[in-house]
Amino acid sequence: MNKNEFVDRVADMAGMTKADAGKAVDAVFDAITEALKKGDDVRIVGFGTFSASKRAAREGRNPRTGETIQIAASNQPKFSAGKGLKDALN
Repeated sequence: MNKNEFVDRVADMAGMTKADAGKAVDAVFDAITEALKKGDDVRIVGFGTFSASKRAAREGRNPRTGETIQIAASNQPKFSAGKGLKDALN
C-alpha cells in the first residue's frame, strides 16, 4: 500500500474527504517526525513505539574498489510493534 492508497483508506474508514484525510495523515507523520527530532519517543498504545537511535561513526568498505571509507555518525528511526499490532497479525 502506498501513501495515496493509505489516504484513500483513511478517508473511507473515517468518513472524510480525501483532501482532509491527506492533511490528517501528513499531520500525523509530521508530528512523529518532530517528536523524533527532539529526541522524544512516540508511544501509541496497542500499535507501537517510534524512537530514534544513534549510530556511531564507523569504518566501511567501498564494495566496488574495496577501499576503506569513514561512515559518519547518524540518527536512525526505529519502530517497535506493540502487543495489539502483533496479536492482530497472528
